[in-house]
Amino acid sequence: MVRRKRNHSLREIAFVTLAAFVLLASDVFVVSIGRRHMRSGSDLTPYVDNSNTVTEVMKAMRGTIYDRGGNVIAQDSKTYNIYCILDPNRVALEGQIAYVKDKEKTAKILAPLLHMEYEEVLGYLKLYEVDGRFQTELGNNGRRLSKSVKDEIESYNLPGIGFTDSIQRMYPNSVFASNLIGYAQTDENGSTVGQMGLELYLENYLAGHDGTRTYQVDKNGYVLPGMKETVVSATNGNNVTLTLDAGIQTSLEEAMSAAAEQFNSTRVWGGAMEIATGNIIAWGQSPTFDPNTLENITEYNNIGAQLAYEPGSTLKSFTYAAAINEGNYDPSMTADGNQYCFTADENNNPVRTYSGDNYGCVYNANERMWGEIDVDHGLIFSLNTVTAIVQNEVINPDIHLEYLKKFHFFEPVETDGIPEAWGTLNFTWPAEKVALSFGQGSTVTMLQMMQAYSAIFGNGQMIKPHFVDSIRDAYDNTVIYKAKTEVVGEPITEETARQVQGLLYRSVNDDDGVARWYRIPECRIIAKTGTAEMAENGHYTESKYLYSVMAALPADNPQVLVYFAFDAAYNSDAHYNTDAATSFIRKVAMTYGFRDDSTGTGDSPLAPIDEVKTFSMPSLLNHSVSFASNRLAGTDAEIIVLGEGNNVIDQYPREEGILTSGQKVFLLTDTGGFILPDMTGWTRKDVSALWAVTGFGFKLSGDGKVVSQNIPGGTAVSRGTQIEVVFQ
Repeated sequence: MVRRKRNHSLREIAFVTLAAFVLLASDVFVVSIGRRHMRSGSDLTPYVDNSNTVTEVMKAMRGTIYDRGGNVIAQDSKTYNIYCILDPNRVALEGQIAYVKDKEKTAKILAPLLHMEYEEVLGYLKLYEVDGRFQTELGNNGRRLSKSVKDEIESYNLPGIGFTDSIQRMYPNSVFASNLIGYAQTDENGSTVGQMGLELYLENYLAGHDGTRTYQVDKNGYVLPGMKETVVSATNGNNVTLTLDAGIQTSLEEAMSAAAEQFNSTRVWGGAMEIATGNIIAWGQSPTFDPNTLENITEYNNIGAQLAYEPGSTLKSFTYAAAINEGNYDPSMTADGNQYCFTADENNNPVRTYSGDNYGCVYNANERMWGEIDVDHGLIFSLNTVTAIVQNEVINPDIHLEYLKKFHFFEPVETDGIPEAWGTLNFTWPAEKVALSFGQGSTVTMLQMMQAYSAIFGNGQMIKPHFVDSIRDAYDNTVIYKAKTEVVGEPITEETARQVQGLLYRSVNDDDGVARWYRIPECRIIAKTGTAEMAENGHYTESKYLYSVMAALPADNPQVLVYFAFDAAYNSDAHYNTDAATSFIRKVAMTYGFRDDSTGTGDSPLAPIDEVKTFSMPSLLNHSVSFASNRLAGTDAEIIVLGEGNNVIDQYPREEGILTSGQKVFLLTDTGGFILPDMTGWTRKDVSALWAVTGFGFKLSGDGKVVSQNIPGGTAVSRGTQIEVVFQ
């Protein structure tokens, strides 16, 4: 009995399976031969005839570039391009129109929304009558539309109007280390690709991978309902955080513009670096460009790394460092500070002579004769003649060159993949050797100078500069790369470094020190100035000189070095009118909270200033707003809550970013919308932070501080709203 029952069940299963197979086969047969769906009775002819498989690309978003505080430097923004179907023969679903039938009405609606003239739009819409065009775009004004404009156009339900997605690379700060950051542009495939600077050199990290959507359409281009759709999601690029500080960088940009105007300079460049870590916190040049418009680009090179130039007297510090480190330097030694004329010994090294029969003579600035003077003042007063004596009598040119190579001059720094010039060493003839002692004849780069000075301003160890702090996955913030401090040499001892620092302290703080005009009220600094002849067409000329300063602060414990340089016609007041450079140095001092109890001119007290404190920004994600407020107590931060939610879902500054006292802190609690603050008086840094943390569309114009906004403060804004802000 058990065996029969089992056999009966098997026969039932087999029968049901066979019936299902016959039903499926008959359905396929009817669809294939009769072109009618058996169960629904739908006519499939319009779908089967000339059906096509379409693969639609889903564009990936390029990674965002941030400064060290989480401010957006470069970011992809999704925009839209409008198109208009003009052909009245385009097949439509029953009862619908699939082309622009009422051209006049459509043009009247679109013209003001696209900031175009009515007749211009109407001309595009009449192209079918002109040349039989199936569809058209509406020129540049119809491209890169914001979502709010797209939504407004769609609200009119205009037949024949459609949109394609596009991605535009946005640079909120307009000018912000532009020759370092570079720019990315959309290629013929619609992908945003790095063309210059870090945008190019970090392409493999920043670029995402496009996705695809594959589906079937009928002969008229309509999607076949119920058909299989295959989707491969796009993968966005990784986010890059740089070591740059937005506030200090902005100060540098302003200082360079001021120097260019004041001295009629053809080029200005500069930077700042943390001595112990190698973090570059500012880096720039003028003239530069706006990567949003790419107008008037006159210099594509990154001057700080790619321009090799004769640095002048800022190189003297290394001549002295070599002599001190060799143990041959005696501060009590005196030297003849008058002109230094020379012949050559058997090794082709310069030898001082007082004979009229010589190879040439070295002079001090303005050919001043200083007479007998101690060698310390050779650096404090920046005397070419005494520095030549240190090179050729305290040590010798070969030892001097050995130390310059220990400081890694004339070789690439090799940081973050950026292209570099190596500099040129001219060290064959006596004149070339003696010129090298005071920074003429051979060339270096600012990047090399900053690396080398890290040893003098630090503890003798030389630190490699770098711009990239970290690279993180855009989805889960996983760290892909994290920069580490890299010691690349120890050319001098800590004792030597301290001794050179002492001389550079006197250069600024002695009443007659050559760098005394670079003093700042916040704290004492140490510095070395430089003035160099620059060659044009193989000859030195008074039409172009290099003026520069290399400084570190605070003097008693140098933490940040600052370099500032410009070229201009000869100007005897270039190191007297120092407002541009000192404004930059002061910004560094205020950002880091450096101060001491004297002005650096004696024992007179500092003028009272507001103390600036810095904090490490905590992670507030997923915590309540009240918790965040308590956590930030004591920082004097201005907390701005965005949205009606209870918990923080995003924040600015980012976790472990730098938070300064009195700074605005943005806490996002809702992605849908928020109450727009009154931004009057805000800086670009503040507005860029609001942009970054909300992801809303912003359009920024002008420079300075906010003077107007298209949406009043206190207004509720929702996603898709474009917020226009004007600075002055």
